[in-house]
Amino acid sequence: MSSPTTTTTTTTTTPTHKLTPLATLTPPSNSRTWQSAPHPSLPIVATACSDRSVRVYSLTSFTLLHSITGGHKRSVRTVSWKPNTRGQSVLATGSFDSSAGIWRREENGGSGGMENDFTSRRFGGAEDDSDNERDEADDYQFSCILDGHESEIKCLAWSPSGQYLATCSRDKSVWIWEELEDDNFETVAVLQEHDGDVKSVAWHPEEDLLVSTSYDDTVRLYKEDADDWVQVALIEGHAKTVWWAEFEGSGMAGRDWRKDATNTSNTTLSEQQRSEYITELERSGPRLATCSDDCTVRIWRRKAKEGDDNASNKTGVPSIIRSAAIDEEWYQDAVLPRVHERAIYSVSWSRRTGMIVSAGSDGKVIVYKERWRGQAGGDEMDVDGAQAQGLTEWVVVAELFSGHDVFEINHVCWAKRADKGRRTEDEEVVLTTGDDGEVRVWVLDAVDASSA
Repeated sequence: MSSPTTTTTTTTTTPTHKLTPLATLTPPSNSRTWQSAPHPSLPIVATACSDRSVRVYSLTSFTLLHSITGGHKRSVRTVSWKPNTRGQSVLATGSFDSSAGIWRREENGGSGGMENDFTSRRFGGAEDDSDNERDEADDYQFSCILDGHESEIKCLAWSPSGQYLATCSRDKSVWIWEELEDDNFETVAVLQEHDGDVKSVAWHPEEDLLVSTSYDDTVRLYKEDADDWVQVALIEGHAKTVWWAEFEGSGMAGRDWRKDATNTSNTTLSEQQRSEYITELERSGPRLATCSDDCTVRIWRRKAKEGDDNASNKTGVPSIIRSAAIDEEWYQDAVLPRVHERAIYSVSWSRRTGMIVSAGSDGKVIVYKERWRGQAGGDEMDVDGAQAQGLTEWVVVAELFSGHDVFEINHVCWAKRADKGRRTEDEEVVLTTGDDGEVRVWVLDAVDASSA
């Protein structure tokens, strides 16, 4: 599909930022680590490990707080924190043993604030003898197991409301579970649209819209229609396996590039052009980023529906009678500058700045930024060699080589910075998770132009 606003740039510019190592979470795992998930409100992060454990680290002290074991018989491949919980943390884990586990931990105070870090007591530390006899209630308790998949679970994700949990598997299926009450889950959908191993699932930030990516090179989206979950869109465009998908932040969040004075004063676009483009973005809602074995990161946008979406046609027939009314059209909005040389396993969209970070098999970590077209050095060409026509363009602002030495990077994400060295309350760090068993923390700093 195409659009007059499509931005498909492949040329990079001189990096304006650099990724500087801040810490490595200690102690690291002695086996491969797959994915790290920052907690939605606490300064902690959970990491899925091949040794059948999940490690929970502090982002304040960068040390291990909890090692969650005993729930799975094989490698833990994926983790996801349930959002909007009060008084407890709820963690979902997915494993190569085909099952998903639910874990709970009571949090003292339950305010969800930065003060609830619980980093004064290091896991396995010798500072306090009472650590060896601590109350089991301080640990994550195994609550229940979700069985149904016939093969390895590759990814799982909670919906923004916490009502649904989606899981996907090598068995080519996507399952949606609804939590009716604590430890009581019901299977509400088994989706079998993909023709290959399903690599990832993710939820839209504003509605119950689920996306999945697969070995079959496609991206698919699902919604509930008349008490049944159905596929509402099929996205084709990647030439090989699509490893990961993530939605843009909700509303104005994560689009600071619009308000950046240097980003608007140096462009040849008129204020009206920029205003109309922003309005169009708001109508279509959060965009979707995907990454693939074809070494590209692509951005997709939903085509906004005209008129009243609750009516199927001008005759006034209710849309519930005509399921096709919920079908959606997603088109390619951009192909980010091509920098990776091998498969890109993970991509993450900053909710604060709108920057995107990617990482993968080549060990590179790349940070991209969107800006208005028409700025200095902004004459990029599209993938066919013609001048790109979109109102914005994506440029590489930072490039890191060998982020985990010779090892592949399986996952990358943004997290809120919580250590004493943070410079602002909303500063972010980048977390990379690798085959070496390590989770590394990076700070994104602007490069002094005068020294470049």
